[in-house]
Amino acid sequence: MDHKSADHFLGTRLRHLLDLLEGDVARVYTDLGLPGFRSRYTPVISLVNTGGPQSIRDLAATIGVTHSAVSQTVSQMRRDGLVELEPGDDARQRIVHLTDHALAILPILDAEWQATTAATRDLDAELPYPLTDLVDAALRALGERPLRDRIHDRM
Repeated sequence: MDHKSADHFLGTRLRHLLDLLEGDVARVYTDLGLPGFRSRYTPVISLVNTGGPQSIRDLAATIGVTHSAVSQTVSQMRRDGLVELEPGDDARQRIVHLTDHALAILPILDAEWQATTAATRDLDAELPYPLTDLVDAALRALGERPLRDRIHDRM
């Protein structure tokens, strides 16, 4: 096996890229007076702000991640005083509501979201292929045929 090729380290390089992106966004939040705010909170706050209180299941479906991932994020957000959970119609269902604190920081978050979106477009324009398009295409391809299946086909 040839380990000299960087192709063998795709996962490591993707994690490094994600660390760079998330690290810079986290520093922006700190610069804006929101230390500890996590970029994974953004979709939840945005969806609940625009669509009203929602279940974790509905948030997960809209965001496109697992129920477990949103549940963990919402738990962190609750500890950070950004959301409250109330029971839904179904006893197992929990409805996510924004707190007054989350509502108070919405103008700061909105300015950051707009600036981050513009900066992402700038980054996409500098690349041979827009990163956002490439990520979407990779997610679609893996949704249709997981990497595990592809690996087994090669073994």
